[in-house]
Amino acid sequence: MGRTVFAVDIDGTLTDDGGGRVHLGALGALRGLVGMGHAVVPVTGRSSVEGYLLAVFGGLTPASVGENGGCITTGGSEHRLLGDMAACRAALGVLRDRVAGVEEKPVFPRMTEVVLERTFDAGEGRRAIAGTGTALSDSGFAYHINSEGVDKGSGLRELARMLSVDTADVVAIGDGETDIPLFRAAGSSVALGNAPGHVRDAASMRTDAPAGDGVLEALEMISPGAA
Repeated sequence: MGRTVFAVDIDGTLTDDGGGRVHLGALGALRGLVGMGHAVVPVTGRSSVEGYLLAVFGGLTPASVGENGGCITTGGSEHRLLGDMAACRAALGVLRDRVAGVEEKPVFPRMTEVVLERTFDAGEGRRAIAGTGTALSDSGFAYHINSEGVDKGSGLRELARMLSVDTADVVAIGDGETDIPLFRAAGSSVALGNAPGHVRDAASMRTDAPAGDGVLEALEMISPGAA
């Protein structure tokens, strides 16, 4: 295996499904890949700053694609904004006017998206903001309003351009619906055992084990001995 970029989701992939605890075995195996000359970059629905801090303290590649592709962080004050926060805030106003029960979720500050509690029907929400230049996605942990055309796949393509790599040399690992665009943009992809059926169908490979144990299984499938 030549130099590969591993684009790895965080919640439900590097962490468990509820408590947010990082699977240290999976993190250690990914850190080992960096030591072998590969790149490992968190691609997450969390803020890119959170992903960047995980990468720095976890010994991964010092970069992160966050906000479901809306922002790429490569340093403490180095952020590439790919989404339009003003459009997302305007869409939130429209959503609140048309749908009951819309509540913002307390999260680490965002630069390009709005994050909402999962307190209303996502389909109704999508219909409500149609035509606003934004889109509503469901990460399984929250709803996200992002600029239209912004997702983990578009974020990965921009990251690949910044790193001067071909997306064909990217392996994506994830578990959620918002990882499907990431899978489609990457050369190969792995859906973990805790992924819903339609997410597993979108990946080129699948593991039996969930979350961090699934990451270890995925690395063994891709590069025996790496895990």
